[in-house]
Amino acid sequence: MTKTAELYGGSLYDLAVEENNAAAMMDELNGIQEIFKENPDYMRLLSEPSIAKAERLSLIDQAFDGQVHPYVNNFMKVLCKEGLIRELYGCIAQFRNRFYKDQNIAEATVTSAVPLSEKQISALQAKLEKLSGKTILLQQKVDAGVIGGLRVEVDGKQLDGTVENRISTVRRKVTEIIL
Repeated sequence: MTKTAELYGGSLYDLAVEENNAAAMMDELNGIQEIFKENPDYMRLLSEPSIAKAERLSLIDQAFDGQVHPYVNNFMKVLCKEGLIRELYGCIAQFRNRFYKDQNIAEATVTSAVPLSEKQISALQAKLEKLSGKTILLQQKVDAGVIGGLRVEVDGKQLDGTVENRISTVRRKVTEIIL
């Protein structure tokens, strides 16, 4: 994340907290990020120097005015006006990091060979919440290379209970004994 994204995203977060509107803005920023990911040409259009700034700002108003909080709309216009619209994802990431820290939320990813049932996901989420003391937002990935077991990443830590990891651990121990 760039210093620019930290500064701008952090400033928007500070304003959202001051206005007691951080959760709603977080939801809106997540939605905007999805829109931009689904329409990458829109980002290119907003950062195209051959298009007049006034026209690019008007495009943001046409797409988002009345659909998102005025601060969020104006924030995107400031980024566009300053030629920083490509920093939007980083700004959203900074906003999200600060929001999650203040709300005691952690993102976790579980990787398994087959999709987990809702019951298994709920049980894993409850266990992770108990271990971490945080509210866990759990995402699931399926990777046939895992063979069996689970790999969980939470708060920058990896908990690897996969068959592959167990075999690797046994192999390492056997190698240590032989040497």
